[in-house]
Amino acid sequence: MDLKYSSSKDDFANYLILEGDLIGDQLGPKLVEVVSDAVENGVRTFVVDLSKVRYISSSGIGLLITMLTKMRNVDGEMYLTAPSEHVKKLLIITKLNNIFTVFDTLDDFRKEQEK
Repeated sequence: MDLKYSSSKDDFANYLILEGDLIGDQLGPKLVEVVSDAVENGVRTFVVDLSKVRYISSSGIGLLITMLTKMRNVDGEMYLTAPSEHVKKLLIITKLNNIFTVFDTLDDFRKEQEK
């Protein structure tokens, strides 16, 4: 399933909502560009919503790490929200759950930011 994305923002963060298979294909550079543009505009909090992502390949993992690195290089942070059970297992197996902060839902992220 081809990857589609949309973006939005609110008072807490910029959001990237992904849908499909994250395999780092032709859309990968565009996603990195979205994060890079946000960084240039002063954004320091970025959320990637994985609720509609069915599959992540090793290239897709690399893409998430690239985006995270761009944020952390400017003292920002990137969060992952709503991964499926399959994606959660992948994050645990690859130990990326220790690198990324993962929230079960987008609402959980927002509640944490309100504290």
